Amino acid sequence: MSDERPQVAVLGGGSFGTALASIAADNGASVHQWLRDTELAAEINRSHRNARYLPDYAMNPAVVASSDMRKVLDGAELVFVAIPSQAFRDVVRKARPYLNERQILVSTTKGIQEDGFKLMSQILEEETGFTHIGVLSGPNLASEVAAKQLTATVIASDDALTRARVQTALGCDYFRVYAGNDRYGVELGGALKNIYAIAAGMAAALGMGENTRSMLMTRALAEMSRFAVALGANPMTFIGLAGVGDLIVTCSSNLSRNYRVGYALGEGKSLEEAVEALGQVAEGVNTVSLVRDKARQEGIYMPLAEGLHQVLFGGVPARQMAQLLMLGEQSSDVEFTLSREDVKQARRLEGDV
Repeated sequence: MSDERPQVAVLGGGSFGTALASIAADNGASVHQWLRDTELAAEINRSHRNARYLPDYAMNPAVVASSDMRKVLDGAELVFVAIPSQAFRDVVRKARPYLNERQILVSTTKGIQEDGFKLMSQILEEETGFTHIGVLSGPNLASEVAAKQLTATVIASDDALTRARVQTALGCDYFRVYAGNDRYGVELGGALKNIYAIAAGMAAALGMGENTRSMLMTRALAEMSRFAVALGANPMTFIGLAGVGDLIVTCSSNLSRNYRVGYALGEGKSLEEAVEALGQVAEGVNTVSLVRDKARQEGIYMPLAEGLHQVLFGGVPARQMAQLLMLGEQSSDVEFTLSREDVKQARRLEGDV
């Protein structure tokens, strides 16, 4: 008798990939998880725990881990790619011989590739040419998802089949999956918010209060939506889970890797010390430079990103940069309620353009 359960593959052995693999198994799917580390794969199969990233999380024992890419992808209908952005393209290329155009490919990675300023779903398109491609993003701290805390996410794709299959595979009583079709906006939101989580961590370490944090988050939302809309995204995406939702959680929680890097910087640590203490990838560190350079290239006003770049890579003390930011933009509150000419005129009065 054949196994008629949905076949799901997860590429990546980090915390979020592990949590998604277990959720899909809880929902009745046959799940295979690919990890580069053969020893960690064997440990997951033996103890049903990912001791490196989620040591306290009891995974569904039906998840089968392997370092054999062919074995993991064989027969998979739905493939989640949960790989850090720096290694994303290499892993997709490794997987390509075992993929076929009927499969649904979903990126869960919140980052940007430096070469060509490419988002992860664009890399999936380039490397495969497939049409069933989506992005999963939102306020999804992996440790809370693993603890089965009530959580919502968004699957964004212009392909209805992709949206429906992901909702079926992952939706459950504690993990709510909403749908959207602005894949580019959702993916940019997930990448950009990492920048501002670093700023929020810095502000907390410097002893700044709730007023400051509220100001920082709302100005961050204005900045990230301004940037994304200039590149073709829908501004309404940023009032949803992948915009304001993800921004709030990453700017408010010490579970956020980017927040913790920022906090260490605010305490006076160097960037190298902050990253080393974290022991994991903080996507926002790389994203700061990419977004700052892209904003300069496109003429997009990004004072927070510019300031963070000075702290991370220019040797400017965090407290000094926080003070300088208060001397910058003071034009419009919600840009998209004003005409483009109104915004330009306000900036001329402030000497910004």
